[in-house]
Amino acid sequence: MRFARTKRVLRLKTIDSCFEDLKESRLVEETYTADEVSDMLEGLQAVVRGEVEMELINTAHTNVLLLRQLFSQAEKYYLKLQTDVSELENRELLEQVAEFEKTEVTTTNKKTSQDVSKPKLAPLNEGGISELLNKEIARLQEENDKLKTRLKTLESQATNALDEKCKVKQALKDLQSVQTDQESSRQSQEITNLQDTVAVLKEDFQKSMNATCTSQKDLQDTLVAAKHDLLRVQDQLALAEKELEKKFQQTAAYRNMKEILAKKNEQIKEIRKKLQK
Repeated sequence: MRFARTKRVLRLKTIDSCFEDLKESRLVEETYTADEVSDMLEGLQAVVRGEVEMELINTAHTNVLLLRQLFSQAEKYYLKLQTDVSELENRELLEQVAEFEKTEVTTTNKKTSQDVSKPKLAPLNEGGISELLNKEIARLQEENDKLKTRLKTLESQATNALDEKCKVKQALKDLQSVQTDQESSRQSQEITNLQDTVAVLKEDFQKSMNATCTSQKDLQDTLVAAKHDLLRVQDQLALAEKELEKKFQQTAAYRNMKEILAKKNEQIKEIRKKLQK
């Protein structure tokens, strides 16, 4: 503020000298025409305008250099500065600055109690570095808390995925058990039918044996044929069992279960990789 006040006083003296020069160089007669007065005022306006414009430009450029120094220091210590342009037109603050400047002018080099009580900027020394370190530590702790929360979320997702995988496996086992029960029931029914057929054949054979001995050979052939039928039926049962197992593997439910298990395995692998990272 002292620097700005000094520059302002010098510029005001320059403007005063412009008026003095006009008085001494042009105002030498008692009367002037309107054109002469207009010409003198235009010349004075041009000179004063140039001086004021030069002062405004110089003030703006000086402020830029001052802010550049402050920003360079802030960048050195990784500070984040924010500005509010609207505060530059705050009349209350401007009046406070004017009052402060007025007090500075009147007190000059004296240190009053009011000056002592005014807040001062903290120097950029070790204390400032410690404050920056504390802020950085707080920021890192906040990031650490966020990472812990995210880790808990990933662990929960992994646990849910494992539970879902266990449920899918249990569902697949239940489906296979039901399919096995149905297959066993069918086989038992076919064996029962076969046993009934064998019983009927035995009964017929016994009747034939009791009826006549001459048809023994025919009965033996019938028994052999029945045995062949039994073997054929057994082969058919084995083949039917294989086809049934093959059809079961080709069913949509089996394929869906298999695809779900494969997808869940891939998801679990990806989640494990994320957890390892």
